[in-house]
Amino acid sequence: MRLKRFLLLIFLGSSQLFAQQIHKPFPQHVKYFAATIKPNHISQTQLDNQVRGFYTQWKKRFIKNVPGKPESYVWFENKGKKQCVSEGQGYGMIITALMAGYNAAAKVTYDNLFRYYRSHPGKRGKHLMAWAQNINGKDVDGTSATDGDMDIAYSLLLADKQWESKGAINYLRESKAMITDIMQYAVNHKTWSVLLSDGIEAESKDYFAMRSSDFMPSHLKAFEKATNDTRWNKVIDAGYRLFSYMQNNYSPDAGLVPDFIVLINKNPKPAPPNFLESPYDGYYNYNACRVPWRIAVDYLLTGDRRSRAVVEKINRWIRETTNNNTYNLSAGYTLAGNDIKHRYFEALSFIAPFGVSAMVDKKNQVWLNNVWDYLTAFKLKDYDYYDNSIKLLDMIIMSGNYWEPVNT
Repeated sequence: MRLKRFLLLIFLGSSQLFAQQIHKPFPQHVKYFAATIKPNHISQTQLDNQVRGFYTQWKKRFIKNVPGKPESYVWFENKGKKQCVSEGQGYGMIITALMAGYNAAAKVTYDNLFRYYRSHPGKRGKHLMAWAQNINGKDVDGTSATDGDMDIAYSLLLADKQWESKGAINYLRESKAMITDIMQYAVNHKTWSVLLSDGIEAESKDYFAMRSSDFMPSHLKAFEKATNDTRWNKVIDAGYRLFSYMQNNYSPDAGLVPDFIVLINKNPKPAPPNFLESPYDGYYNYNACRVPWRIAVDYLLTGDRRSRAVVEKINRWIRETTNNNTYNLSAGYTLAGNDIKHRYFEALSFIAPFGVSAMVDKKNQVWLNNVWDYLTAFKLKDYDYYDNSIKLLDMIIMSGNYWEPVNT
């Protein structure tokens, strides 16, 4: 009997150890697509160490635990009386999965972030996340935010590759359930554009509108591979066609796209002022600032030429308009490439994505090096959750440590 108990303990211990095994510990030093670049003015060790240092600060400030529950969330700093938004939860779950190995407790942190997401389901898509919780942890409403859901689903694919799906949480199964709900509730099946949320239905006035930064082609390619649902290719193709149209017709010199695009089914155009968030909804503002990163990653991972075509227009313009001087960057632009008035200040959410987009071509090497130094010089305490989270994600990419969960 004692021998049986002893063998059972060994089995349970070995099973737990196997479940905790890390397959892709940080740093990974990924070889991105041919002829792409990384910052080369400092060593790889220095790049990795700067990511480690900033991640440690970021985690300490923004990962919060729910009292009395095995749940964690990415803190929204109580802005607008909100403790968490799904967008931030997605950022945090991707970051945590990628930083496993350096962070010995990454799996515990990730699982807690996952349980918080599952505790706040959407009203329509039960595997999606209610977009915001107030300071008491209650959902603001039950609608989702598509970008947050897409990042959470992608992070689950990362988690499956990082730790496998044999433990208490079947990451792969959960990801596929999310991807299915995203396809059903967050994709327009007429134009194959990405909807703003699962609250947008066919009769909604915003059914033919989208947030430009919700188009994440490398995510969509991973979703297609994970589920064998070829409809994701329609979403990818439609997104690239739309971006090309918007650049050619509304920003031929700068290559910029607006925060929101409307009338996708007829004659797509920038959204009017105050369409959803601000007077600058038709400008390159705090949503569209993520586009150079979201699009360029597709070229880094898959070599899709459409990705490079989009971001090279932006790269050429930003280098010219700043005269290759990062101190001339502004926080927001018109589609003509002019600074938004009174936005002459540093915003990391604008700075970092320009570094990722620069990686697609060696002619941007000096500019990329300058962006890295400029970005990393700012202190975490001087910026909010949004700026710091985008900064960290883009530092992981620029340092060569962003890997894809499926071979696309």
